[in-house]
Amino acid sequence: MKTPELGFSPKGLYIGGKWEESVKGKTFESINPANMDYLGELPLADEEDVNRAVIAAKEAFYDWSRMPIKERAGFLDALAEILQDKRDELGLMDCLDSGNTISGMKGDVDWSADTLRYFAGLIAEIKGETFSEKPGHLNFTRREPYGVVAKINPFNHPLRFCAEKSAAALAAGNTVVIKASEQAPLSSLRFAEICHEVLPPGVVNVLTGDAACGQAMVRHPDVRRVGVVGSVSTGKAIAKDASEDLTYVTLELGGKNPIIIFPDVDPKEAASFAVKGMNMNRQGQSCSSTSRVFVHRNIHNEVVEELKNLVKKLPVGLPWIERNEVGPVVSQRQYDKIMDFISSAAEEGATLVSGGDSPKDELLSNGFFIQPTVFSNVKPEMRIAREEIFGPVMSVFGWNDYDNLLSVVNGLEYGLTAMIVTNNMKQAMETSERVEAGYIWINSNGRYLGAPYGGWKASGIGQEECFEELLSYTRIKNINMRW
Repeated sequence: MKTPELGFSPKGLYIGGKWEESVKGKTFESINPANMDYLGELPLADEEDVNRAVIAAKEAFYDWSRMPIKERAGFLDALAEILQDKRDELGLMDCLDSGNTISGMKGDVDWSADTLRYFAGLIAEIKGETFSEKPGHLNFTRREPYGVVAKINPFNHPLRFCAEKSAAALAAGNTVVIKASEQAPLSSLRFAEICHEVLPPGVVNVLTGDAACGQAMVRHPDVRRVGVVGSVSTGKAIAKDASEDLTYVTLELGGKNPIIIFPDVDPKEAASFAVKGMNMNRQGQSCSSTSRVFVHRNIHNEVVEELKNLVKKLPVGLPWIERNEVGPVVSQRQYDKIMDFISSAAEEGATLVSGGDSPKDELLSNGFFIQPTVFSNVKPEMRIAREEIFGPVMSVFGWNDYDNLLSVVNGLEYGLTAMIVTNNMKQAMETSERVEAGYIWINSNGRYLGAPYGGWKASGIGQEECFEELLSYTRIKNINMRW
């Protein structure tokens, strides 16, 4: 089936309120992962382009940072309003470019608008402190923005991460340079067009490029603050580059997240939580996906059977058709990586419960589709038990011993999210205390705006989507005066 018309053509890099070609003129193509249709040609930004964008952002910073806070909040509210008005267009664009289903991508637009409004409402709460040592003395602090902030984003939430991850930085008075993912860049450039309608030139700048572009952003001497969403390996490389100039970095990185199912729950309900926690409407391409399913032996077989039934019912198909819940993974590279994990699981002795291959539908034969996959009898030493797959693959472990369970759960470098399913609240709270993760669900799933989100261990540095994130885009200046 032919790709729906987008009515959008990339105009170039967005730098200082203008559309620019890359200095060296290099380009790359964006394709629809559902059918390999061509979506557009984009500039491949390099170090010279990064420098132009940072200069533009630095020039815009003076006026933006000194703007009355009510006026700055108004700009963010205006951005949110336009995003909401263009929900269907932006949702479809991300759906076609990333392969994620359209319902989830429209939801991303809603989340982006809500986040912009949330941080617009918090601007007045950026406050300092005062104290006095003695008469004729005052010590007070101010919170001031860093200046130019670099934002480096992945492919799984293209528009959302572009808009949402800029909101706190902009609210605090910084200007931003955004690098869109080269695997799904279109909506970031569409966001730039929306910013062009609303914001002063240079406040938001958007580049399309590869890892070299991101590295140049992090290493630029006028970038003093960096925010990254990506894999652990990407985060480590960026942190190393940033350390050269002691640039402040926050990292939201990968996860190998557990869902722990106790024997006192209904197996059907537990299996439903596990499937929802896997974010199948993004093909499991989500850092928070609960891909490790730890099921007590007393209900293990029932949960596995229900998982099999549930994933087989998930409609796999073209992601722009509303009834479909599972689309293609984002690229050939991602497809090959996931299929290699599936092969390794079979070779290492895991039991394939469902999926493990591509759909037989001829309509999907040109896309990067993978059936939702469940393995049981997974052992902690297997690759699928240890490494982030970032695909629609669930690994089921059986357990009896609680302390050994926690040892396995905590035995990886990751510590992003975890889910606990039990009717025993004492057990739930004890487990939540002992699990090494930054964000934990008990008998629930989903994110809540205003609740701190961030990983432990190698899954990240810093908190996002909350007041703490806003403050992290400010520096404290202490002023000591006498009269």
